[in-house]
Amino acid sequence: IGVRLVGSEMCIRDSSNYVAFSHDYGFAVNNSGQCVTCDSHEEKTRITERMWEALCGKRIKPPAALAVLFVLMFIGGCFFVKANQAKEFEKNDYGVFLNADASSLERFKMYETIVIDAQYFTKRDIELLHQNGTVVYTYLNIGSIENFREYYTTYAELVIGEYEHWEEEEWVDVANPDWQKFIGQLSQELYEKGVDGFFIDNCDVYDYDPHESIFEGITAILQNMMTFGKAVIINGGDTYVAEYRERYGAIDQIMTGVNQESVWSSIDFDSGTFREQTRETRDYFCKYLEMCKADGVEVYLLEYTTNQKLIQKIKEYCKEQDFHFYISSSLELR
Repeated sequence: IGVRLVGSEMCIRDSSNYVAFSHDYGFAVNNSGQCVTCDSHEEKTRITERMWEALCGKRIKPPAALAVLFVLMFIGGCFFVKANQAKEFEKNDYGVFLNADASSLERFKMYETIVIDAQYFTKRDIELLHQNGTVVYTYLNIGSIENFREYYTTYAELVIGEYEHWEEEEWVDVANPDWQKFIGQLSQELYEKGVDGFFIDNCDVYDYDPHESIFEGITAILQNMMTFGKAVIINGGDTYVAEYRERYGAIDQIMTGVNQESVWSSIDFDSGTFREQTRETRDYFCKYLEMCKADGVEVYLLEYTTNQKLIQKIKEYCKEQDFHFYISSSLELR
């Protein structure tokens, strides 16, 4: 015997008959596909009895039959509501919101893992997200300095070059002991807020200035960060990471994950539009990320596009590789 409930509708199949019954609309369908109207109370009761007989193999009195039907209809309705609620509250896997603030806390609950700039959130904010089961990583820029940070004037003398396309940002000398000490203190403050890990930006300073002192400076900062026992996700930094792996054979001493922007999509800064990444660049980053995965680190993609066909390609690739991804329609990442 098979039973199916959909809201207040009921379908029952036994060894010889199939009965579809709508109590609301007053009709039944027999095994031959014939529709039988049930306008009268007596007709509805008769079909209810037939359904119960198919389900249990015995007849019951009409009042009891109606009671059973209403109970089954109620149970079916509960399952329907529960299924809809589960679908409604299904969380997104990953999101990056570097320019958001505490006014977005409710929205963040829709994500399993988020990246925020925890310098602009309180410990209580992060506790609220944890209560919802959301993993919280904080953005931390170690390779450049932004002019809107309160500490900019203190370390502006450590600037070593302009950052193309980002006017408010400049490359910084990560080899400087004062900068390393400051990043260590800032990391401690963020750790005490209860974050689950660090999203490290601009290890690409080694690509800009590939001197040994820069390499060693990045390494010192990352190794210190690993002592917190939290996730350390490097955003970009492929030149540095590849060099570290070449020297030491593994990367688990400096990172637990990698996030790569614009693997499948690209940004045209001149026109302010998004495009599809070149095949050569895409293949390079895919190979790099798959290498990182083979070394045992988590892989995340951050893409910028509104192209639905490209979005589908990104989703299929990440599903195949078991990578996390976030697709943004804006550089603002709000």
